[in-house]
Amino acid sequence: MLLVIDVGNTNVTMGVFDGEILRETFRLTSGISRTSDEYGLTICDLIEHRGINVKEVNDVIISSVVPDVMYSLTNGIIKYLYTNPLIVGPGIKTGIRLATENPKQIGADRIVDAVGAYVLYGGPVLVIDFGTATTYDLITSDGSFVAGVTAPGIRLSANALWNGTAKLPKFEILKPKSILAKETISSMQAGLVYGYIGQTEYIIKKVREEAGLDEMKVIATGGLGKIIADETDMIQVYDNRLTLKGLRLIYEKNRG
Repeated sequence: MLLVIDVGNTNVTMGVFDGEILRETFRLTSGISRTSDEYGLTICDLIEHRGINVKEVNDVIISSVVPDVMYSLTNGIIKYLYTNPLIVGPGIKTGIRLATENPKQIGADRIVDAVGAYVLYGGPVLVIDFGTATTYDLITSDGSFVAGVTAPGIRLSANALWNGTAKLPKFEILKPKSILAKETISSMQAGLVYGYIGQTEYIIKKVREEAGLDEMKVIATGGLGKIIADETDMIQVYDNRLTLKGLRLIYEKNRG
């Protein structure tokens, strides 16, 4: 079996694949400092708790945008899973050509999402990841990663509203029944969610217009992305497991 790990700014998301089948998924908070033993034991416990024999996990692949955790995480995997993980980075085969001005600046998570979207859904495709930041990445029909847009994530925007105002309360991130809000909580929800729907639709429209790609597919992923994807017909597919699937596809390209 294959363990795939995506280290984001907010969460460490993991999945166990049995061939092409995603058996289980798990999450850890990435903002907590852990030793290699803590990572190793926690990962093994999570796997075993879901009824999977940890000895059946033969390979591991990691993508990360948080360099500080990689030493402990990598060593924890080596010590407890007895395998050297494959790291998504320079020199790895992805099947995607990075055609931006500075390919080294593209985060591993964006490359993984690009691979997943292109292989599973075809190109040209715009893949939107609603994570800590919201990223919009364009992959052409020949598999070239040609452009990207980065915006503050939904929760990051909500945090700015909570932390930057003395009297506005925290609230659940969801779409209110109407944009015509009549009290504080729903007015904040309306501004955040409807505003984000508008931003998403405008960016998709401008990318399609400037790239001249009327047939471009739009694939969304990321935890809070479903709230937005459900409210616009400009997103064709919401795939919350896209990053994990992309990691498996990259592993397959580099196996052996």
